Amino acid sequence: MTSPTPDALLGPADIRDLATTLGVRPTKQRGQNFVIDANTVRRIVRTAQVRPDDVAVEVGPGLGSLTLALLEVADRVTAVEIDDVLAAALPATITARMPDRADRFALVHCDAMHVTELPGPAPTALVANLPYNVAVPVLLHMLDTFPTIERTLVMVQSEVADRLAAAPGSKVYGVPSVKANWYAEVKRAGAIGRNVFWPAPNVDSGLVSLVRRTEPVKTTASKAEVFAVVDAAFAQRRKTLRAALAGWAGSAAAAETALVAAGVSPQARGESLTVEEFARIAEHKAKRHEEKEPA
Repeated sequence: MTSPTPDALLGPADIRDLATTLGVRPTKQRGQNFVIDANTVRRIVRTAQVRPDDVAVEVGPGLGSLTLALLEVADRVTAVEIDDVLAAALPATITARMPDRADRFALVHCDAMHVTELPGPAPTALVANLPYNVAVPVLLHMLDTFPTIERTLVMVQSEVADRLAAAPGSKVYGVPSVKANWYAEVKRAGAIGRNVFWPAPNVDSGLVSLVRRTEPVKTTASKAEVFAVVDAAFAQRRKTLRAALAGWAGSAAAAETALVAAGVSPQARGESLTVEEFARIAEHKAKRHEEKEPA
């Protein structure tokens, strides 16, 4: 691999010049805050443990700060960008700053929530500065759609990072925590200061590492069945599971039966349960439906 030139990455002046040339003004609607510090994007790539044989996918590349840092290390990089102007400009930026690596880059001009396939080899790593307003749904969609993604590192709002990485019993443990844990082992992987962005956001940012489970959650219930229990449990998180799951189960009594069968106290609350326990609850309802079906 040919080493990139020292100034291949984008600095503050480069970002502002590019934005001016393109007539780009970051919008809150799309959660656009561009990273302007080369050391930060290199740190993100190191923390993500990106390897020379990785096929990395990036969501929301913006002007290309993190994209270029990924291209320094990964074998290939595919960027998914929804913005028309940014998507049109990015290939030229890559060619201008890393001409020897430009053939290793691919662009998908699309809403990440609608992506179902990517060009080239299957992705092995997801590394992204996710727009704060859609971070969780995009993350879960990518993990679900591309099971070959082994390692993920995303930068999100600090509070979202806390929720994603929260353990059962934590005050911020909730739907994102459980659903992310369905796919991966999740942990906080650092903090990012506001001054490395343009414009500087009004909130702090955090890094979250997700390593794909080597073995899926052992359950006979489907992901959809398990997630339905999770959604119901946290829709009324102040209530006991017996009450919160009444609608899901058909009645409070049916919910209690499912909980007891799963070895979960009907008086417990969703914030105390692991993903495996939610799966056991889902199994009971699925089994009951099978028993009711005529032979």
